[in-house]
Amino acid sequence: MWNALAVIALQQAPGGRTGMVMVIYLVSFGLIAWFLLIRPQRKLAQRHQAMLAAIKKGDEVMTEGGIIGTVVHLAEDRLTLKTGESTRVVVARMKIARVMSAPEAEKA
Repeated sequence: MWNALAVIALQQAPGGRTGMVMVIYLVSFGLIAWFLLIRPQRKLAQRHQAMLAAIKKGDEVMTEGGIIGTVVHLAEDRLTLKTGESTRVVVARMKIARVMSAPEAEKA
């Protein structure tokens, strides 16, 4: 009887390795998710924050909605854009998609 139990216990011992294999799979899946999803998103967010911090008066910018204008006034969380001859629009700073050009003074 005891020999039968010992044989059963020894046969179940390799089953402990399946738990370790599962842990390895989970850790590797987490690392792949980190390098393919989380890390690139963080880098993109950091670049966007740096771009927003570097905006100055006179920069031509485009909003996420596609409005293109020149920055005429800066505030902590808002920008005033001149979009036409006399049209001014106030937009949230976070909604600026990209800077189209540098100020004219720096180009010359």
